[in-house]
Amino acid sequence: MSRPARSTRVTHQELPPALRDAVDDFAEHLSRVRNRSAHTVRAYVTDLVSLLDHAVRMGCVDLAELDLSMLRSWLARQRTTGAARTSLARRAASARAFSTWAHRAGLLPADVGAALASPRAHRELPTVLRADQAAALVEAPSRLPVPVSTGHPPTAPTQAGPSPAEATPSAAGPGTALEAAAEALPLRDRVLLELLYATGVRISEACGLDVGDVDHGRRVIRVFGKGGRERSVPYGVPAQRALDDWLRRGRPALAGTRSGDALLLGARGGRLNPTTARQIVGGYAEATGLPPTSPHGLRHSAATHLLEGGADLRAVQELLGHSSLASTQIYTHVSVERLRAAYRQAHPRA
Repeated sequence: MSRPARSTRVTHQELPPALRDAVDDFAEHLSRVRNRSAHTVRAYVTDLVSLLDHAVRMGCVDLAELDLSMLRSWLARQRTTGAARTSLARRAASARAFSTWAHRAGLLPADVGAALASPRAHRELPTVLRADQAAALVEAPSRLPVPVSTGHPPTAPTQAGPSPAEATPSAAGPGTALEAAAEALPLRDRVLLELLYATGVRISEACGLDVGDVDHGRRVIRVFGKGGRERSVPYGVPAQRALDDWLRRGRPALAGTRSGDALLLGARGGRLNPTTARQIVGGYAEATGLPPTSPHGLRHSAATHLLEGGADLRAVQELLGHSSLASTQIYTHVSVERLRAAYRQAHPRA
């Protein structure tokens, strides 16, 4: 009979003090030295707490007693509980990273994780939109009568000062502020979709953009990706038009005391949340009759269309912010599969 699941926080507190301190020191190393995001640190800590809890149950009371058999036993247990190959590969990577750090810190006599093998994660080919489908998606906010991001006019944001409409009440009715905010949402949605497809940035990167990160003269945006790595990504004329409309007519209607320098704003004036942004993309895809599409699907589509248009693989790697070329090469497989499909459909001797 399997024991009930416990939260990572509870399990962490129940570890022996030396092991608990090792977890905390490793988390600080990831955050301060390796500059990993809070999300990445949480994932590593979750895996590590699970590993050390398993080691304790196998009789390990001191970190120096951790050995390869414990690591393998932990992974085997994960497999029997139904963990996916991708999850097992990630957990094995977490164990190896911790082992390397602990050995260098003098907490382990040897880097026991170096010999830990992990199942090769099955990489499914990403679903991509055709160029005409991507165009229909990014243009949807300009064609649909009601923004799918809310389905109804938003509440007026808290303003830092009176808006032009509020400053001239005789010329504008009491509903003007709400109407302006409602009209701003399609402009916000359009620029979000245009930027995602034009640049291929991650949704967290798009939502993290500030107004000052946009270079209108050179038509590039400054993006801070994984590990805090900075890169410049170009965008085209349609995205520039969407940005101009948003900054001139949309953002001022939503901006308030919570906006700061954020480029993309939510209906209440704060920085646009990635979860909301995913709902926006999926909502417009559904409303347009397209296959289920996420922001990452637009990223896949942008990369694939660039390669199909003749872009160099290294250039696409730089645009996407991949640290390894292997991450970018999956898009070459997508392009080949699409070529094969077109060949089978069109060639008389296929």
